[in-house]
Amino acid sequence: MRTDLHRHLTSPLTGVRNLGILAHVDAGKTTVTERILYLTGATHKRGEVHDGTTVTDFDSQERDRGITIFAAAVSCSWDGHRINLIDTPGHVDFSDEVERSLRVLDGAIAVFDAVAGVEPQSESVWRQADRHGVPRIAFVNKLDRAGADLDAAVASIRARLHTVPLVVQLPIGKEDGFTGVVDLLRMRSLVWADGRGRFEEGQVPDTLWDEAHRRRRLLEETVAELHPVALEEFCTESTVSARTLAAALRDLTRTGEGVVVLCGSAYRNRGIEPLLEAVVAYLPSPLDVPPVRGTLDGAVQERSADPAAPFAALVFKVNSTATGRLTYLRVYSGTIRKGDAVLDVGARGNERISRILRVQAGQHSDVDQAVAGDIVAVIGLKAARAGATLCTPAAPLVLEPPSVADPVVSVAVEARRSIDAERLVSALARLIEEDPSLAVRTDPETGQTVLSGMGELHLEVAVEKIRRAHGLEVGVGRPQVSYRETVVRGVSGLVYRHVKQDGGAGQFAHVVLDVEPLEAAGDNDSGGAAEFAFRSTVVGGRVPQEYVRSVEAGCRDALAEGPLGGHPVTGLRVTLVDGATHSKDSSEPAFRTAGRLALREALRNSVMVLLEPVVEVTVTVPDDAVGGVLGDLAARRGRVSGSTARAGTAVITATVPLAELFGYATRLRSRTQGRGTFTTRATGYAPAPSAVPRGAAPR
Repeated sequence: MRTDLHRHLTSPLTGVRNLGILAHVDAGKTTVTERILYLTGATHKRGEVHDGTTVTDFDSQERDRGITIFAAAVSCSWDGHRINLIDTPGHVDFSDEVERSLRVLDGAIAVFDAVAGVEPQSESVWRQADRHGVPRIAFVNKLDRAGADLDAAVASIRARLHTVPLVVQLPIGKEDGFTGVVDLLRMRSLVWADGRGRFEEGQVPDTLWDEAHRRRRLLEETVAELHPVALEEFCTESTVSARTLAAALRDLTRTGEGVVVLCGSAYRNRGIEPLLEAVVAYLPSPLDVPPVRGTLDGAVQERSADPAAPFAALVFKVNSTATGRLTYLRVYSGTIRKGDAVLDVGARGNERISRILRVQAGQHSDVDQAVAGDIVAVIGLKAARAGATLCTPAAPLVLEPPSVADPVVSVAVEARRSIDAERLVSALARLIEEDPSLAVRTDPETGQTVLSGMGELHLEVAVEKIRRAHGLEVGVGRPQVSYRETVVRGVSGLVYRHVKQDGGAGQFAHVVLDVEPLEAAGDNDSGGAAEFAFRSTVVGGRVPQEYVRSVEAGCRDALAEGPLGGHPVTGLRVTLVDGATHSKDSSEPAFRTAGRLALREALRNSVMVLLEPVVEVTVTVPDDAVGGVLGDLAARRGRVSGSTARAGTAVITATVPLAELFGYATRLRSRTQGRGTFTTRATGYAPAPSAVPRGAAPR
């Protein structure tokens, strides 16, 4: 143990931080990233989103739209530590980009607007980080804005994110008068006077002395409730020292029991240095997170963050550029050098690394090697996709890939000129390679090429990328949404016999199925829309286990098309209750066919309902436009769930079918003279009206 501790303390990996910037759109993620790069000397000029001069928003569409669309990786150094940063998108349509980034990160900074607090997409990315177990610290940004309120933002963090906020700073001044913060750990003031991110350290102002001591005491009490060492010192000394507080905050951050909250104004360069200090002090290094777990032939293996261990890395992003194909990796163990051969476990083929690049958003610099804990890009891989595991050929391992959400919106695309049809196919293939959340299919009835994604903006960006990157003129059809079908009332004891005899060995399979809604079966404890569950209650070996698995596979095949309109089927449970076999003619293919055809017949005999995707819409409008906006939401089949007043504006929350939101941005602007804004967050599926609403995907 002493040797392991010595290796941990002396390893250069203790000085590495791999973290992401997470937030709702327009909370200031990119500005925070730009100020970090400027303050650490990685850039010599402050980039501005409104000027289109940022480092991380380097794509032409990002600069035109003023939002982050693609996750961008950058590196910088601070206080002897190397920080690998990923600036992630904040718009709901690009949440899959956030998912892939979170899969390879060790920590994150969650940025919140001091006026709006926790917004819908803030909550969504927070839940994504929860699923991946990523430790976070919070930065309440834009304290210089009118209406900014740190306490209100902290209250929304506590109420909506269900975590314990540990506030370590007190603002000095309000709104335009915000000039600095009081550091509650060391009881000092930090005031930014020169506008370039440099602070002057001093005594706590007399006017804030009592309030600072009250908040320091509250911080000590909150930490003592959560941390045993802090509790022991608090009970013995009636206080908690700054050193013990810092150690406790580090532990609570890494276990997820609390979240350290800092504040500032990134645009005005106030609060970034303490934020970097918190990153170094509280967020984990690659050595502080558990060893990565993978599988090999069904057996679970662990790989520690050791440069001397067998190489293992996960591909989380692929980008095709004019100079070649960039494959972004997180190296979990081992060392990789230029010219090394690696095994793509999924593709079961070896590839060779020709170059290794340290990434600085749109710029890159060559390095000779990458070690455990590094996030780099490589050139030379031809087949590796996002989610692929790369490893030493002599020590294969499969790492869990990031999950990919199902597309919910589709458009028909076609080349304007017939001679460009082949080029369009190639462009779409490259697009899907870069973004796994996109999907392409050919409609069997119309023969149209259908591009599916996570939302209108997602598809709009994808089509525009085809136009700009490939010089293609593309025609686009009206957006459509992806519907689902589910069981309202199932059937019991459905008997199906599959018998086929056409010379030689025949096929025989006899199955008896029960079909019921999954929620009714008590399997939907998560509160979300569960998809499918299968079980067997056959006794006496009437259906051997290998045939039971074939029946399940056949049932899953049948879920692809439902009886109402050929949409995917979800939310049902199938139970194999009985069956029979033939000594010669029964086989796994026979039982798979029986399972597929039996479930299709069961669904035709069940009471089915069509499900449509719904989203939670948060609309911010002037007070004088509330009536018209509410009426418009009602006309779109929206159900209002809340409304709050905020400094001359109203914030309305409603649940609306996704199909009814096409073109809503234009409609809202016209009703509010351009002053209204809205954001959406996917919430799942809900029963559709008996008549298929507009926007139904053709089959």
